Amino acid sequence: MPLNENLTEITAEEFNVDLDLRYATGINFTGRAIYSRGACFLNLEAAENLRRAVDLAADIGLRFKLFDGFRPTEAVQALWDHTPNPDFLSAPSSGSPHSRGAAIDLTLIDGAGQELEMGTAFDAMTPMSYHGARDISAEAQRNRAILLGVMTAAGWDFYRNEWWHYQLFRPRRYPTLSDKTAGSLMMESGGHLEAK
Repeated sequence: MPLNENLTEITAEEFNVDLDLRYATGINFTGRAIYSRGACFLNLEAAENLRRAVDLAADIGLRFKLFDGFRPTEAVQALWDHTPNPDFLSAPSSGSPHSRGAAIDLTLIDGAGQELEMGTAFDAMTPMSYHGARDISAEAQRNRAILLGVMTAAGWDFYRNEWWHYQLFRPRRYPTLSDKTAGSLMMESGGHLEAK
């Protein structure tokens, strides 16, 4: 099945980003791979915003490492089934901005490819992950402010509970997409987890 016409693949070469797609590995809060293959997609508007952010970051000697982009509805369900925490995950019934291709999870890296200190790891489900958290180091606060500034200047909105999550304004303008509808071939093995 061809890729949905509203999605574009985000490759390291074309977008000058590093890819560390955590849900295609066991290095995520579930401890298991959700995706059967690692691929990153965004809808066309989000991809253009990412290009702007990449250019702005490059102007100050920084690049992005991407953890996740488009998340098929099957993956949204699998993550919710594992950890139904509305502070950090979208309930499948409300539709995640990720399953609309309208959200991205990322961090900044320096010229050597090292992640900037952000105070918590990606997907840390703790108040220390909130934008504006003050119980993190001054360096982490500065780095989060840089990330926030670059992303908002490039046209992204932010989610207050996750320093790594950015999304389009009014993401519900776009439909949620399953793996089949998207043609992303990310969930070939099912991708469903047993709830613990």
